Amino acid sequence: MSAEIAIVLGSGLGSLADALSVEREVSFAEAGLPSSKVAGHAGRFLLGKCFGQEMWIMQGRVHLYEGHPAHDVAAGVRWLAGQGVKRLILTNAAGSLRAGFSPGEWMMLSDHINLTGTSPLEGGANFIDMSQVYSAPWRARMRDCAKKLMMPLHEGVYAGLRGPQYETPAEIRMLQVMGADAVGMSTVLEALQARALGMEVMGFSCLTNWGAGLSAAGLNHSEVLHTGQSAAAQMMRLLQVSVADE
Repeated sequence: MSAEIAIVLGSGLGSLADALSVEREVSFAEAGLPSSKVAGHAGRFLLGKCFGQEMWIMQGRVHLYEGHPAHDVAAGVRWLAGQGVKRLILTNAAGSLRAGFSPGEWMMLSDHINLTGTSPLEGGANFIDMSQVYSAPWRARMRDCAKKLMMPLHEGVYAGLRGPQYETPAEIRMLQVMGADAVGMSTVLEALQARALGMEVMGFSCLTNWGAGLSAAGLNHSEVLHTGQSAAAQMMRLLQVSVADE
């Protein structure tokens, strides 16, 4: 069996794998990949049918802030490409930087800002065009599907930072001036690797909290996981409708 589409699940979004009729499971260790020690990242690949379509699900990821180099952070994308995947959906948990983009809602990535200071393409003259990282035609289809569901689906720019600490209020203000609408600690390196491999890429941020200084509440990882778990059902409905429309 082969599948041309894969979904990478971010923090708290592991329940999306429940929609998959699993036919094969490969742990990160079996695939020769490093495993994450962060809660909410199971560290395995699942192959099966989701809403009638064959696909891979990458449940969890590793991060720069765990001490992994950029090349290793993107290893899962290369592994999926080796299985024949040509279309990749990246999901993440992110802090909202924009009024009206409320926690518990989803933002579709129109672009990103790589503030990690690194790239999985380092080591050669890998001058990959990044003028359209996130597929415009695919985004248009997802936009139409969200309208059918009457599901709030924002679009905006994701800022990828190294972490692991959350941002300061001053850093949040800086990111807003730079044009970012959400901020997180993943996704951009995977997107760079996927585009370098010729994949069509889609990105979604589950907005789990307000950025520092935008609300009176403090930030913690358990809140991120809880909000992600609550919002996962919305994404499952969107994926179901989008698969039916193809």
